Amino acid sequence: MIKKVIISFITILSIYPVFSQELNCRITVSSQQIQGVSKEVFQNMQKDLYEFVNNTKWTNNVFANEERIECTMFINISEAVSVDEFKGTIQIQSNRPVFNTGYNTMIFNFKDNNFHVHYSQFQPLQYNENGKNSDLVSIIAFYVNIILGYDYDTFSLYGGTPYFLKAEKIVNNCQNNQEKGWKAYESQKNRYWLVENLLDKKYKPLREYMYKYHRLGLDIMSEKTAEGRTTIAEGLKLIQKVYREQPGNFTVKLFFDAKSDELVNIFKESFPDEQARVINILKEVDPANSSNYDKIRKKM
Repeated sequence: MIKKVIISFITILSIYPVFSQELNCRITVSSQQIQGVSKEVFQNMQKDLYEFVNNTKWTNNVFANEERIECTMFINISEAVSVDEFKGTIQIQSNRPVFNTGYNTMIFNFKDNNFHVHYSQFQPLQYNENGKNSDLVSIIAFYVNIILGYDYDTFSLYGGTPYFLKAEKIVNNCQNNQEKGWKAYESQKNRYWLVENLLDKKYKPLREYMYKYHRLGLDIMSEKTAEGRTTIAEGLKLIQKVYREQPGNFTVKLFFDAKSDELVNIFKESFPDEQARVINILKEVDPANSSNYDKIRKKM
């Protein structure tokens, strides 16, 4: 009888696989600007990338289907250099659910203007974690690890380090690539500097704040609103420390690209003294959104 039960269980697993992959990533490849190349090429690129990202096992952890990280990659192809070489941009976003709510908070939001890849239909996309990969696989695997690193950082202090290190390894393996985006001298806001800043000890307070903001702030606000909001407010001093170390820091800008509107909504309901302290820090460390933070004191 026991043997029959085991056989039945194995049969069920073979029919209904356990979802252990980490990402639920929606991928779009747009090619509206391209003439002279079959649209089927880009449709297949989208399909291949979707399967590559969502069906690859990126960590040693097991994720239930509902625990997979929600993210998007929007690729806009603007130039066909040849029949299998393309240039464009890639926009990456990832979100995280807030505990005990139906709300998803944005974690990462970045547009990479150096999407320059080769792609041939019907050639499988394969990732070698310890070696050289194609330019397309390298870019996608890099951002998958960035997404994982950011997400893990919000659940445990510096929990994303293993994935940022994997992203750094990809950068190091691409130093001889002709395509832009991988080297320090090309730009201060590219893949090289993104992972360099994330792993730089000088900027660890920002990663500490990612944990406090989400796990000790947002995640408790459904039950302890004022306490969670105070944690988020006090934690802004960590970002202030990083900003004063290097005004215009790339990862600080990325934080506010994802969080500026959310911060306004969080502190609209705060008391005046806390609002004043928060506004002063926000206007210092994120001057590009200074006018947006005036909305904190306005009753909508």
